[in-house]
Amino acid sequence: MEFNYFSYLCFTWAAAGVVTRVLMVTMGDRWNKWEMERAYSSQKPAWIYAVGVLGLFVIALTWYQVFNLDVRYSWIMAVFVSLTTIKLSALLFKYDQFRQFASETLSNPQKMKKLNISVLTISIIFIALGLFVY
Repeated sequence: MEFNYFSYLCFTWAAAGVVTRVLMVTMGDRWNKWEMERAYSSQKPAWIYAVGVLGLFVIALTWYQVFNLDVRYSWIMAVFVSLTTIKLSALLFKYDQFRQFASETLSNPQKMKKLNISVLTISIIFIALGLFVY
């Protein structure tokens, strides 16, 4: 099996999804407290700007790779990566609304269950893409 940019992207994204879900489940309320008090504190943390710039760089690099590497179906990952602009935009430009959404999600077990299932499902899809498509 030969790895390329898109397979690495798939495995990295899947690993982040799985690891964060495991931490959320095992840490429980401690995760929620950490996320709302540290990661998404009431004052917008400086790391959000760095992540915003990094995210935009990854989106641009991914589309660059779509047009410069001869990898079939690379556009699929480019579309997924581009969808992250929704979260990046919320973090950068509507932080208070994003924080409220995060708080509501973390405090609602049904929403958390749906979020975790969704993230694990997309992580499995990314692993499959990395193994069988890219």
